[in-house]
Amino acid sequence: MILSMTGYGKASSVYGDKKITAEIKSLNSKTLDLSVRMANCYREKEMELRSMIAERLVRGKVEFSLWIERDEVEQAATLNMPLMQKYIEQFQEANKNYGIPVPENITEVVMRMPDVVSRQDAVEELTEEEWQMARKAAEEALEQLMQFRTKEGNALEAKFREKVDNIEALMKSIEPYEKARTEKIRQRLIDALSAIPEIEYDRGRLEQEMIFYIEKLDINEEKQRLTQHLEYFRETLSGDYGQGKKLGFIAQEMGREINTTGSKANQAEMQNIVVMMKDELEQIKEQVLNVL
Repeated sequence: MILSMTGYGKASSVYGDKKITAEIKSLNSKTLDLSVRMANCYREKEMELRSMIAERLVRGKVEFSLWIERDEVEQAATLNMPLMQKYIEQFQEANKNYGIPVPENITEVVMRMPDVVSRQDAVEELTEEEWQMARKAAEEALEQLMQFRTKEGNALEAKFREKVDNIEALMKSIEPYEKARTEKIRQRLIDALSAIPEIEYDRGRLEQEMIFYIEKLDINEEKQRLTQHLEYFRETLSGDYGQGKKLGFIAQEMGREINTTGSKANQAEMQNIVVMMKDELEQIKEQVLNVL
């Protein structure tokens, strides 16, 4: 089973007049890159949330948000009237003592002064009951993301198996050309020598050299190793999740064998098949980056 690193989840819970919402999304990354944004009253629980997320997600570029929505009446700002009056008196005193003019828009100026406007939630303390509801929303959002990752992982696995089967089929389609290639190479060398009649050569030695040359172009070992890599890739797909990096390493090894086969092909038909194998493998490499 494999999991995708792509996922999304969102969940809400209610505590009193508050609607607490958690949202989380993830993309592929070599490590866990976690970004957390939350309401100020939950800041003391940030490390607890980070640990919970890291334990479940392991890898990925993750963005997590936790915020509060409440009734507009409850959200209304509170004016500190005594402090406003104090600021106005100070402006008037400065005008009297130092000749500093009182601003025509003194109300707007005072409203921007520190601590004149405050919100109710700025002084609220987090209770254990509220935190449990917030944590519940975070856990539900995280579970939704994991379900999303599983669904995407299943789709990736099906695609990988299709591509691996295609590479295997293409590898087998090389065999007819491979058998005919040996005789073509041998005949081409003989024809080249026959075109130069004044040259004498040892036919026995020629046969030995041709055998040596043809053996250098033999791709049986490459096909055998590629077959092993394909089977290992399938076995890894069926194993525990968290194998994304291993699948990437196996894909690299598959690429080496395919490239070596191409360099030894020495025949247009075989080289065309190798190009198709590379195309299938490239699609695997692109998608394996999304695997956890």
